[in-house]
Amino acid sequence: MTIGEFYVKTGRALTAAMLLACATAGHGQDAVDAEAQAVVEKADQIRFPADGFQVDVAIATTLADKSSETRKYRVLSRGNENSVVMITEPASDRGQIMLMKGRDLWVFMPEVSQPIRLSLAQRLTGQVANGDLARANFAGDYHPRITGGETINGEHYHVLELKAVDRSVTYQRVVYWVNKKNFWPLKAEFYSLSNRLLKRCRYEDFQPMAGKTRPLRLVMEDALKEGEQSVMSYSGMKLRDLPDKIFTKDYLKKLD
Repeated sequence: MTIGEFYVKTGRALTAAMLLACATAGHGQDAVDAEAQAVVEKADQIRFPADGFQVDVAIATTLADKSSETRKYRVLSRGNENSVVMITEPASDRGQIMLMKGRDLWVFMPEVSQPIRLSLAQRLTGQVANGDLARANFAGDYHPRITGGETINGEHYHVLELKAVDRSVTYQRVVYWVNKKNFWPLKAEFYSLSNRLLKRCRYEDFQPMAGKTRPLRLVMEDALKEGEQSVMSYSGMKLRDLPDKIFTKDYLKKLD
């Protein structure tokens, strides 16, 4: 074998090895992403049913000066892509209805003839954004990856980083802890576009509701203002057959 032939063969072998390594690395990354996606989807199913459902939500907000306020809502949702949110308390705000289709959100108010477009990230009340109540689709709104694991109180958790698919979603980045055994969510941290920590959330009070054991209470704490938090309490969840017509602007006035 001449020196030239040796270098040609060696070059071909190195090229093949590099291609194989790249392919293997790519396959490994796909596998990690697929696992992360599956974890987030299963946690989404724990939080809310995939089919149509109705649930009542009370949001109790406490400010740093210890003053407090409670607001109540009824949510009709189907498939994480369609939601109607009706204010039930205070009485002065009854008749205001939010409609979400995909990532588009509008509010309808009795005194205004045309619906008003809203952002999912816009604050609804206290520490709760519009998207926290109207849309809870982590699997559809974020690209997840597993960054590690953590043991808390004897339970083993995946630690995931969720990056927003675009700027229309509620938060630009989420760090999310999900139980490895039962896929119950434990807590989350929510970040802004500039990667500033905005708030922390704890999922608590897991009880049977609408066919699965779900968190009935979410505690959302402001990361910027110590002592300010909102507690979201869920009750009366039941599965419902919700036809397409409910999630249209023309039908909202018929809802009670």
